[in-house]
Amino acid sequence: MPAEKVEIFKSMEDWARNNVLTLLKHVEQCWQPQDFLPNPTLDGFVEQVHELRQRTRDIPDDYFVVLVGDMITEEALPTYQTRINSTEIFHDETGVDITPWAIWARAWSAEENRHGDLLNKYLFLSGRVDMKQIEKTTQHLIGSGMDIGTGKNSYLWTIYTSFQERAAFISHGNTAKLAMQHGDVKLAHVCGIIASDEKRHESAYTKIAEKLFELDPNEMVMTFADLMRRKISMPAHLMYDGHDHNLFDHFATVASRIGVYTAKDYREIVELLVNKWKVEKLTGLSSEGREAQDYVCRLAQRLRRLEERGLAKAQKAPTIPFSWISGRVV
Repeated sequence: MPAEKVEIFKSMEDWARNNVLTLLKHVEQCWQPQDFLPNPTLDGFVEQVHELRQRTRDIPDDYFVVLVGDMITEEALPTYQTRINSTEIFHDETGVDITPWAIWARAWSAEENRHGDLLNKYLFLSGRVDMKQIEKTTQHLIGSGMDIGTGKNSYLWTIYTSFQERAAFISHGNTAKLAMQHGDVKLAHVCGIIASDEKRHESAYTKIAEKLFELDPNEMVMTFADLMRRKISMPAHLMYDGHDHNLFDHFATVASRIGVYTAKDYREIVELLVNKWKVEKLTGLSSEGREAQDYVCRLAQRLRRLEERGLAKAQKAPTIPFSWISGRVV
């Protein structure tokens, strides 16, 4: 990033301490996975596990495919920590840097770490999934990394994470609704509490982006358009279980089919961010900036025309076996 762009972030540090770090929760105020799981120190542990297995016994396989995919995405946290630490601004040179950006990156990762931990244990106790295949997939995914097109650019990273945290909020929120419909109130609570974390993290990244739009609107709108032209790649797009080279696409198809995350959600996130950042009202832009502004503001219309096609494609896609559920077909 050019020196003048780095200076913009430096000028935001006091603002970030007062507006971003305040969205973090102290450890003692955070929920922990054990709050929602059978307690192995109690005499009734076995009975609690039996109750959990009874609640999950009749939940459909397609739901578990999506829940596993969400969990694996969360479990690849080491990759996301590596990526944020590779950006020019959020970089934590010593491992204990005291810039608000480094503090945020560490604490964000620490909060996110609970998500995969909780889902992993719940799935393990349910007895409905093949944990070894899931563990292999997670190892493959972390080993493969991810290529989301942000490089070291903190402008790109801020827009990407704004979008991605919103997508995670939607996905976990919808798995919560479906768990409730399938009769597992506790699983619904699990997914819902994770969604609430994602919403808080979304607020932080969108606030940072909003401030950047205020300070450097031309660069931000061109960055926004650049990322959207390439389309948002989900963080687990390199997912592989040792068998299915198109595993992420197959997982995403099932997620769309059962209404957890769809083309409609993608389009609505674009609309939300364009409105939140008041992109249509930006002034003083260069010719390239105005072109980017026009592209971004018209994008939702284009996506709406493709939406029905995407939803229909997911509904018509052939069923396939998933190793995560012991080769059963969904």
